[in-house]
Amino acid sequence: MTAPIPSHVGVLGGGRMGAGIAHAFALAGAHVAVVERDGPSADAATRRIRESLRTSVERGATSRGLAELEALIFSGTDLAAFTGAGLVVEAVPEDSALKLDALRRAESALSPEGVLASNTSSISIDGLAASLERPGRFLGLHFFNPVPASGLVEVVLGAATDPAVGAAAVDWVDALGKRAVVVRDSPGFASSRLGVALALEAIRMLEEDVASAADIDAAMELGYRHPVGPLRTTDLVGLDVRLGIAEELSAQLGDRFTPPRLLRDLVAGGHLGRKSGRGFYEWSDR
Repeated sequence: MTAPIPSHVGVLGGGRMGAGIAHAFALAGAHVAVVERDGPSADAATRRIRESLRTSVERGATSRGLAELEALIFSGTDLAAFTGAGLVVEAVPEDSALKLDALRRAESALSPEGVLASNTSSISIDGLAASLERPGRFLGLHFFNPVPASGLVEVVLGAATDPAVGAAAVDWVDALGKRAVVVRDSPGFASSRLGVALALEAIRMLEEDVASAADIDAAMELGYRHPVGPLRTTDLVGLDVRLGIAEELSAQLGDRFTPPRLLRDLVAGGHLGRKSGRGFYEWSDR
């Protein structure tokens, strides 16, 4: 039988990913505390989560009412909100130093029985665990954007992760109504390594004027039954996120993951995909 999710879950970082993770746990009935760096960011996280929850209610994706769901969410700036949490998920931007600092602070507020997870999509779980006091209670929980619609969570086990913690994480993912894919810690895990390889080649093809973005995506959607093509997916993930993962993989796995110049130029120009209104496509619904 699937184990219930923790009744109290913490999320460190209330951006698009953090808000989506909070949404998923609230829909499953957990009280969720979201901690941000300052008051305005915490307020923005609250608005982001409430809007997402309202959409789920309007679409009939939950039997819970909006008021009930909103009552499960708290956003603030004090890490004391994680006291008593059975799970805290770090969801800050994909930067090693930033994540290390966030994880250390979260661990200091978490009880010894609590589980700490990183939503990293490419940074080594073992590398992050090396700076923690309780590496056996730490693992990766890689959610996918947009979290409410995605059916996948990558459970990344470090060398020190307690097997019981890994098993509990798989059960929690099942309880969220998502599929857990279990991988051992390795560069890019499974999803990022494969997804980025395809995306980088698609960007190179666009850079070389092999075909338009729409036609490159259509080739994968219609020819290989991908629900969304690699360039549109990159827009949804965020070009800056893809660039960060590619740089991490390039450093560890070599030149085949070297980011194309086009990707670097678009990110430098502030064209990050859907969240900025423009990437490989124009977005008017951000």
